[in-house]
Amino acid sequence: MRFTRRLLDRRAAGLAAVLCWSATVVATASCSSSERGQARFDSEDASREPAPASDATADAGTDADVTVHDAGPIDASARPVECTTAPCAVSLDTTFIATSDTRREGFCALLADGTVACWGTNAGGELGDGDDAGGSDSVTPLRVPGLSNIVKLAHTCAIDKDGASWCWGTGPFDPAEGDAAAPITVARTPVKLAIPSATAIDMSPTVICALTGGEILCWGKNATGQVAPYETAPWIARVAAQPMALPAGAPVRDLAVGAATFALRDDGTVVSWGANPPLGRVSPLSPDPYPAPIVIRDVTDIDVARTDACAVSNGTGYCWGPQTDPGYSAGRLVRALPAPVVTPEPITRIATTPTLTTSSYGTIHPEPYRWCAVGISGAAYCWGSNDSGQAGDGKTDYAWDAVKVKGLPDPVAQIKTTLEATCALLTTGKIYCWGSNFYGQLGNGKVKQPSLVPQEVVLP
Repeated sequence: MRFTRRLLDRRAAGLAAVLCWSATVVATASCSSSERGQARFDSEDASREPAPASDATADAGTDADVTVHDAGPIDASARPVECTTAPCAVSLDTTFIATSDTRREGFCALLADGTVACWGTNAGGELGDGDDAGGSDSVTPLRVPGLSNIVKLAHTCAIDKDGASWCWGTGPFDPAEGDAAAPITVARTPVKLAIPSATAIDMSPTVICALTGGEILCWGKNATGQVAPYETAPWIARVAAQPMALPAGAPVRDLAVGAATFALRDDGTVVSWGANPPLGRVSPLSPDPYPAPIVIRDVTDIDVARTDACAVSNGTGYCWGPQTDPGYSAGRLVRALPAPVVTPEPITRIATTPTLTTSSYGTIHPEPYRWCAVGISGAAYCWGSNDSGQAGDGKTDYAWDAVKVKGLPDPVAQIKTTLEATCALLTTGKIYCWGSNFYGQLGNGKVKQPSLVPQEVVLP
């Protein structure tokens, strides 16, 4: 019997975790517009079942009203990378930026020599190669010029051994910029941020947060209250770097920034603020600019992509935010609170992609998104959208259950997803990718040649 299925059967000790939220109304609302989609997700006798799966009903009370199940202590530590041959990667992330009318897909890797290499799209300067003549995509990884002695990578931001922060691509790169009319910029070469020495950093196209001396600084567009409360800075403003007032607790060790910001503490608790979803907690505000704990604890990994988020707690994956049933195109189901994910074994890492909506002839089409995870065995699993073979099972059928990725030669240390491609960092320091290759995001020297099986990335 699958690991998480046993947990889902323990309803009395489980997470009361599903709310159907209106896009504009914060209070719990009727799910009538999603009844068909809800039936597809929750049917007890359905022959196909997507993940995350939960048919519990949320209690719209305080955080204390939500009970999180205890799966028991599990060593969910990610497998370390042990470089055997050069070149060797030690960390992996996406450069993915998406809006309703465009997709940009690529990846970056931190190499063992302290440099960073990126591949795929370059429309928004994601490769950091200084190409001002239109941003040519790259089918193989290119070293980002000007970066050395890098110790931490987060999308298209990096921190060097001295604590200096560098960013490139699309984002609010001037922490002192507080002009509401100031545009978000494109930096085609790395920009050194004028902030104190940092130990963690993360970014979205409109917001950057950094951990400096135990304090979190955030700056950029305040549309979702991620930079300052609205009584001090209107939602339309671009706000200069502000310290975030977190509730008392353990020191923060990492950050994740999407439409909401998540601060992961040393004790495994997580504090969030911003858009709701993916706030991950019951709140009367939407957005909620006031940091407070989310409803799951003992978190060892967290990933956020716009309004979608996932985390690992005691080897169990939880996901929340908008979900789209591919058989129901008239709307989408929103899981406001974390719901357990069905996986074949306990997991160490998890990754998600943003739910997008596209329109044609006046009709809104929500697009299914997807997830991937790394099991404690080192196997990789994916589920959800698979039209480009991005689930890695050698097929293009929608993956209703977590399927094992085929063809990886060694255990996986880390996995990252975009809408149409997936990449895995192996414990040997090699990277393999599969799925769409429209922008060269497989990094194998080919373009517009998708692959249903993992392809080795040609690291520089």
